[in-house]
Amino acid sequence: MKKVRFLGLDVHAETIAVAIAEPDGEVRSLGFIPNREESVRKLIKKLGPPEQLQACYEAGPTGYVLYWQLTGLGVKCEVVAPTLVPVKAGDRVKTDRRDARKLARSYRAGDLTAVWVPDEAHEALRDLVRAREAAKQDQLRARHRLSKFLLRHGRRPAAGVKPWTLKYMDWVRQQVQFEQPAQDFTRLDYLHEVEHANDRVQRLEAAIGEAVKLAPSQMREVIQALQAMRGIAEISAVTIVSELGQISRFNGARQLMGYSGAVASEDSSGERVRRGAITKTGNAHLRRVVIEAAWAYRHKPAIGAALHKRQQGVSEEVKEIAWKAQHRLHKRYRSLAAAGKNQQKIATAVGRELLGFIWAIGVKVESNRSQKTPLAA
Repeated sequence: MKKVRFLGLDVHAETIAVAIAEPDGEVRSLGFIPNREESVRKLIKKLGPPEQLQACYEAGPTGYVLYWQLTGLGVKCEVVAPTLVPVKAGDRVKTDRRDARKLARSYRAGDLTAVWVPDEAHEALRDLVRAREAAKQDQLRARHRLSKFLLRHGRRPAAGVKPWTLKYMDWVRQQVQFEQPAQDFTRLDYLHEVEHANDRVQRLEAAIGEAVKLAPSQMREVIQALQAMRGIAEISAVTIVSELGQISRFNGARQLMGYSGAVASEDSSGERVRRGAITKTGNAHLRRVVIEAAWAYRHKPAIGAALHKRQQGVSEEVKEIAWKAQHRLHKRYRSLAAAGKNQQKIATAVGRELLGFIWAIGVKVESNRSQKTPLAA
């Protein structure tokens, strides 16, 4: 039986600290190499047959470029979750060399948790979705600057004019005036920033719509099916699919809930049971989307015009799951509200259960797709 050597890589923008854990127990540092494709190739060639190597590094800003380089060279590679790397309580010394050795040692022991590595289509869509999310954050900041500027100077729109509507924007452009030229210049600058942010969000949302049309057929089917649920329109559905990839890779709904970080933390010992706030040790983008969608379930179960339009072309099985979700989640929302729970906590609890129905729809669509594929072939 061939002995496998385990590589721990502490990856940075310009350098990679390398350590190796030998099968006989020795863990040693191999120093640093430049974070370049040619340097990685030379390292693997120097260490021996690729099939006898397994490498790991922490997920981070360097992305998955190194993962694809190593797998292309025939080396099994895993990208691990940084927050789940074991840390000794008394260890107060941190260097790149020590981090690489710790990764190699923990990887050999099986103590690391690998993250899902998206394929090319999912990564491209996820980059676009996250760009839109960043644009929405910039839009919110720009609006805050303008609204607080107007508030400081006592400028308020007429009664019935809602913020950021067309009437509101026309009021800011045409009716808000300042005697001091410096203040009027400030108003115009803040206004142009808001308009630029609005245009940016619209361009990215249009680009997402075009990207979905060009996406693989299985991805499009799951995106369409998820829109059958209340509170999940196209942007939310695309975000969920781009962050999760293949939903059936989760063994159950509880595993998906844990992946989102929307489950309660716990500190129990013996007969004492103590649960706290949600862990947040998961995918923050997914968690945000499902909690936003959860607010829709405060309303009684119904199928409005927009939801009816989104459900066209969706299978009856998916519609049945979505309708069941409306009843269950609305009941859950009402019961928690009656118990006097905080509104944010209610939305979080409902969003966690919503993930169970998302998992059910995703698994149903993906299994139906896999059953049709052999017949088509």
